[in-house]
Amino acid sequence: MDRFSFLNAAHTAFFADLYDQYLQNPDSVEPSWRSFFQGFDFANEFGNSPVEQLSSMANGDSGSTVVSDKLQKEFNVLKLIDGYRTRGHLFTETNPVRDRRNYYPTLDIENFGLSNADLRTVFDAAKVLGHKPSTLQEILDHLKNVYCQHIGIEYMYMRNPEVIQWVQDRLNINDNLPNFDNQQKKIILEKLNEAVSFENFLHTKYVGQKRFSLEGGESIIPAIDALIEAAADKGVEQFVMGMAHRGRLNVLANIFRKSTQDIFSEFDGKDYDQEYFDGDVKYHLGLTSDRKTRSGKHINLNLAPNPSHLETVGAVIEGITRAKQDKYFPDDFSKVLPIAVHGDAAIAGQGILYEIIQMAQLDGYKTGGTIHIVINNQVGFTTNYLDARSSTYCTDIAKVTLSPVLHVNADDAEAVVHAMLFALDFRMQFGRDVFIDLLGYRKYGHNEGDEPRFTQPLLYKIIAKHKNPRDIYAEKLITQNVIDGNFVNDLEKAYKQDLDDNLEASRKKSLTIITPFMQNEWTGFAQVSDDVMLQKVDTKFDKKELDAILETISTLPSDKKFINKISKIVTDRKTMYNNNAIDWGTAEALAYGSLLTQGYDVRISGQDVERGTFSHRHAVVKVEDSEEEVVLLNNIKGKKGKFNVFNSHLSEYGVLGFDYGYALANPNALTIWEAQFGDFSNGAQIMIDQYISCGEDKWNNQNGIVLLLPHGYEGQGAEHSSGRMERYLQLCARHNMVVADCTTPANFFHLLRRQMVTKYRKPLVVFTPKSLLRDPRCVSTQDEIANGQFQETIDDVLVPKADVKTLVFCTGKFYYDITAERENLKRNDVAVVRIEQLFPLPVEQLKEIIAKYPNANDYVWAQEEPKNMGAYSFMLMNFDLVKWRLASLKAYAAPAAGSYTRAKRRHADAIRMVFDKNLFQ
Repeated sequence: MDRFSFLNAAHTAFFADLYDQYLQNPDSVEPSWRSFFQGFDFANEFGNSPVEQLSSMANGDSGSTVVSDKLQKEFNVLKLIDGYRTRGHLFTETNPVRDRRNYYPTLDIENFGLSNADLRTVFDAAKVLGHKPSTLQEILDHLKNVYCQHIGIEYMYMRNPEVIQWVQDRLNINDNLPNFDNQQKKIILEKLNEAVSFENFLHTKYVGQKRFSLEGGESIIPAIDALIEAAADKGVEQFVMGMAHRGRLNVLANIFRKSTQDIFSEFDGKDYDQEYFDGDVKYHLGLTSDRKTRSGKHINLNLAPNPSHLETVGAVIEGITRAKQDKYFPDDFSKVLPIAVHGDAAIAGQGILYEIIQMAQLDGYKTGGTIHIVINNQVGFTTNYLDARSSTYCTDIAKVTLSPVLHVNADDAEAVVHAMLFALDFRMQFGRDVFIDLLGYRKYGHNEGDEPRFTQPLLYKIIAKHKNPRDIYAEKLITQNVIDGNFVNDLEKAYKQDLDDNLEASRKKSLTIITPFMQNEWTGFAQVSDDVMLQKVDTKFDKKELDAILETISTLPSDKKFINKISKIVTDRKTMYNNNAIDWGTAEALAYGSLLTQGYDVRISGQDVERGTFSHRHAVVKVEDSEEEVVLLNNIKGKKGKFNVFNSHLSEYGVLGFDYGYALANPNALTIWEAQFGDFSNGAQIMIDQYISCGEDKWNNQNGIVLLLPHGYEGQGAEHSSGRMERYLQLCARHNMVVADCTTPANFFHLLRRQMVTKYRKPLVVFTPKSLLRDPRCVSTQDEIANGQFQETIDDVLVPKADVKTLVFCTGKFYYDITAERENLKRNDVAVVRIEQLFPLPVEQLKEIIAKYPNANDYVWAQEEPKNMGAYSFMLMNFDLVKWRLASLKAYAAPAAGSYTRAKRRHADAIRMVFDKNLFQ
């Protein structure tokens, strides 16, 4: 490899400037440079390949000027500068309790062809640093200050020269050293005191209780405080923050200003003031608060609630942020700032981080840059950092999006604040992610009842003797004559007195009050129980407006050329509508259009959702010659809502978390996540189990997220048949969500409309069809669309009720399979009832239907899923008015057989069981 291949754009710019200076006044440059430039058409060569030409000349190749020793060393100094920029972070003083690992080669000047004899030599290469020609010693001092003190920065892998130059210009200011005035220093100390004193108070008053102490990382409190203040001055109006349990209570108390009375009530284990929800542990709760900054700005702060499942909340806060940006600041995303706080083991080990990071620049998911902060304890529960990752740093995932990383010593509060302000400026300048790796320690074990010396005895001997960041900083300020010896004692006394007063007041209260997160976004919405969820809702829509929407979604622009299949699919919508045979895709588009005209936003997200996995939606159509995108729903005249549909990257976990957050922040947006196949949702199981199914019960938060899960047995094997209905039904309880399996386009139309026109929000899980999308039996009329309503159950109207001996109940596509066989067998003694909504189960409707069949004595639950899957066990548990006879596949480990022949045979066997009670599994 050429020994000058390190030359980059900054270096060539340096040479260009130096050459320009030479042209204006040859005597103004150092003699070795004059010799270098004489007789060389530098401008012309620069137009070709300056780096190669310079390398060739520097090596003394044929036709080039022989380089002097001085000039050779200029190049060596450039290599030294480049070495510090690329590898200086490996040699910093950023670890407060451990020696750094050794990395080779070092940055010793001998490794760059320099020696101590060169320390007093003046080098023009200093101009690359924005300095005048300087001695090697001065250059070294600058490089060590910038790159090897309490802040180490990684950025040279970024590919945009403008961004690299911006970073370097910032680093060169005051040698990248903090420069705060005395008042700012006192504010930093005050926030440090709050952080330290809060933890000490809890440790004394609630001995042994879990609180996941911040001790060892307290400097994050003044850093976040400074971030909020500075960001507000730069125009940020809302903050959305996500973090795990470590330090959460401290952040709630000292940043979000949550009442410590409420925190103490939670420590005392008091019951809640409502029976409606069951709550969560204190270090999982979220909060929304409004704050006035020291400069008089008003800002909205949001800390999202989260479960123990680490890093999940990162996806949620990105969705919340994007919803707020779309709603309030669509033209300036910088006004809503997401802040994600990580643990070192979690950011390195949890795969969802990669899914979230990959969203950062995607049109449907970007949020204008997130500030990532790692509270780096250098241990994960009991696991040493060397066992927690293969990468050098826990933050190496930042390189995926070429984001800069600042590694900071958590004992140096000023350095931490300085790094945070740098990160803010970077985000505001470029709208990109930035990472801060806050190297500290964890004073106790994973929780306060854990013994860390079992697994890290040496480390915890050091930690036991280590001073906290407040005392370290106070000593520094006393030395600088910024404060006197009583300043900290007075701060601590006043703060702890306030805590004592609030503790006494809290113990006079008998109940704990939990304020729902982001309640300001939910004005006009009420929390309801299942009795209200089962009430009928008016979802009719004006026929003339429906006609107008249909005309729009069935008309392609006449001045653009589309492939023939697209033209037919789109124009067929009108044909089907006029023939009163509206298919699923058309009914779905009409539902979106109707909501848009009423002022609701619609957002659809997931893998391949623009077209639809089964090519039924075509919400986005492409012009044949240019691939220009046409969204017909956006052409609806007078629409008041916004329609967005985004193909996601190949992620379920992260994207569903994002969309859950989006729905949480905007209840007036129909927010849909569609799985490519229904069972692919198991890749997002944590979001379903920990957020969607129980978020309202734990955190008192409503959410209207819609999951569309393609489901149906059509011989496509184990992975493309079942949406795992049984798993969702097992999660259903009280009033937590709605589970539906519609059999008609009209019912799906009204289900989507009901989701928005009510004044409450519940997660909606819909098992959607595949083959039925084009089945001529699965169609609806104009009247059913315009004047109907959602039907939780659909009774059989095709057979005389008095003739019925066998009453069959089923869901979804199996209805069409059973009725086709009934017609083939000419069995009028069998009626088939469709349960379109499984939860909340419409028990009273089912009782009314059963009462209409006076001669029925055989009650069948029929399903195409195996016995141990589907809705069978749910129905056994929730509807015991009749004794069920089961018609289904046998119990199997996999949802379906891989062999088409075997799957077809089993399916036929299940159907035969419906009509022959003598057949058993």
